[in-house]
Amino acid sequence: MAQIPNQYGRPQIATRTAEQAVDAGLRQYMLKVYNYMALGVAATAVVTLVLMNNPQLMAAVALGPMKWVLFIAFIGIGWFGPGMMLSSRSSAVAHAFYWAYAAIAGAILSPMIFAFFKLNLGHLVFRAFAMTALMFAATSLYGYVTKRDLSGWGSFLVMATIGLLIVMLGHLLFAAMGWVDAGTSKMLSVVISCVAVLIFAALSAYETQEIKQMYVETDGTTVVTQKAIFGAFLLYGTFIVMFSHILNILGYSSRE
Repeated sequence: MAQIPNQYGRPQIATRTAEQAVDAGLRQYMLKVYNYMALGVAATAVVTLVLMNNPQLMAAVALGPMKWVLFIAFIGIGWFGPGMMLSSRSSAVAHAFYWAYAAIAGAILSPMIFAFFKLNLGHLVFRAFAMTALMFAATSLYGYVTKRDLSGWGSFLVMATIGLLIVMLGHLLFAAMGWVDAGTSKMLSVVISCVAVLIFAALSAYETQEIKQMYVETDGTTVVTQKAIFGAFLLYGTFIVMFSHILNILGYSSRE
């Protein structure tokens, strides 16, 4: 009779061991995702600093007609890059897309951040970064630990993002054509930023859960690396967009 509990306990022990192995692998995978994301943010900061310390280069790269090329490239890579990264099944392609994305973001952000420091508002840049980091950490953690299925958010968030992009482009057009005065344009910009922060905060939770569910214990090192870069690409884009809009909100508030 003493052997009966042991016989029935073996499958449970084996199950627990397997679950622990999966949990350990998942933690390592997610850690790799966040590490790549942090490196992407650091790369963006380096590009931004280089351009800020070379105003002529910044004017040539990030201002004038070139800024539209960068903007279109950023949107294009952000929209089509994930699918191409997965279909290529190559970590080299994933790396190329990711680091190009991070560099372009740094170039786009450099004039905005330069203007804040020029106006002695550099502290708002650090405040915006801290607020973004805290908000992102909270929403991403929710996406990781929640038992709730967030897959239903996907289609809504995609449509919301498309709608936001259309509104942003419309606002830029109206401002460029002088169809709205400066005060109204700035106020509309802040309203757009507030909506954007909410959308991308939700996206960070949704994307984190999707990235978590992509993990497969039997994946090889190359596949895990590719998936980790893919996940970092998604979360990085969300983080950068949140940061830029939070910075815009703080900048507007400082003028009031």
